[in-house]
Amino acid sequence: MNSNTFRLAALAVAAGPVALLAAVPAHAAPATPTTGGEGRASAVVLRTGLDVSLLNKSVQVPLKVTLNEVQAPASAEKTALSVNVDGVEGGAPVSVLRADVATANATVDEHRAEGYTNLAKARIHVPGLPVLSLIEVEKVTSKAVCEVGRKPVAESNVLGHVAVLGKKVTLSAGGPTRVAVPGVGEVSLDLSKTVTTERTAAATALQLKVSVNPLNLNVAEVEGEVTLAEATCETPKGPKTPEKPGSTDGGSTDGGSTGGGGDTGGDQGDGGTSGGDVKTQTGSDTGTAPTGANLAETGGSSTTPYIAGGAALLLAVGAGATVLARRRAGSQG
Repeated sequence: MNSNTFRLAALAVAAGPVALLAAVPAHAAPATPTTGGEGRASAVVLRTGLDVSLLNKSVQVPLKVTLNEVQAPASAEKTALSVNVDGVEGGAPVSVLRADVATANATVDEHRAEGYTNLAKARIHVPGLPVLSLIEVEKVTSKAVCEVGRKPVAESNVLGHVAVLGKKVTLSAGGPTRVAVPGVGEVSLDLSKTVTTERTAAATALQLKVSVNPLNLNVAEVEGEVTLAEATCETPKGPKTPEKPGSTDGGSTDGGSTGGGGDTGGDQGDGGTSGGDVKTQTGSDTGTAPTGANLAETGGSSTTPYIAGGAALLLAVGAGATVLARRRAGSQG
């Protein structure tokens, strides 16, 4: 065997396995679902934004406190809140809120966000009125729910009696309720305020606008706002579902009326069901050559048939060269 013949045969034998390996379709790793934007939720039992004016000083002392304010995921439960207000009641702590139940909960997952507040048998005081309650409530709740695929919901309930500055009142949803007590002051109440948008919800059981002038315990006036039982939420964006193989225009035509007998033959050769969007490519397929979309689904490419054909041709040439070399060697011998 001369050197040229040997090189040709060796090249054919070496090139054949490489081409065959390239023709085997690669399988892509399954896509992992990714989580979208997280939702939000919050809840607070009590929030005050008050200014306390003192008798013996021309100053205002801010009284800004919160009780059981939580943001998801969290919960809190506290039934008493005392604060110190400089220059008021001889430096003794001021009991702002006492309640039998005062809870706030906020939860969030990829499908749902919820804020919830529950307040029962609560009494609220302001500086200068240690005995007379600003407001007493039997039970108030607020709830805000934001769920993927549904409209956000906000609701508040005021149950049982409500007393303002010692007077029992009947609240109306049609507008604020005003209570005035001579020599003490005035309180305006808004009942059950709820707001919803496409992705958010907010609920407040009671919101008070306060303007009282106790003229007692070094307090001249208390003005501001008090909020009871508030809950908010924002809808999560939800998990992003991966695109199903065959969802493109090319893949969606497989197995349909436009596929003809070629697609049917391919399904039978693969041994898969006729409704499957993805077909496993094997060497036994005898139907019409798969479309570019199917090749993309399984990791192959449109050049696979040409590579396989080239490999077969190279093997044939190598085998012919080997036979020719042997005949020449036998005739020379």
